[in-house]
Amino acid sequence: TCQQIRETQAAGKRVIAVGTTSVRCLESACMKSSDGQIAPFSGDTDIFIYPGYEWRCVDALITNFHLPESTLLMLVSAFAGYEHIMQAYRTAVEERYAFFSYGDAMLLTR
Repeated sequence: TCQQIRETQAAGKRVIAVGTTSVRCLESACMKSSDGQIAPFSGDTDIFIYPGYEWRCVDALITNFHLPESTLLMLVSAFAGYEHIMQAYRTAVEERYAFFSYGDAMLLTR
């Protein structure tokens, strides 16, 4: 998988993560490598992604609408920008989207 991601990046294509757990795994695999590019690793991660984070791997993200004041809301805000996410949440409330784990999803790009 890491080799495929490197080839995708080298070809100028986007890496799309499905879910915030995938984001954390992919970004951790980059942080733990010696050259900052994705590489296999085994073990836990304690990565905490919040606004200001320097993205290494993920270019787009499919995720649901997360709980207010959660670390996952911080992650998506770091990814797409706080104001952009808040506007998406306002629209979701107005349109009566379903929130949380079994709710509607959104595609975010950076």
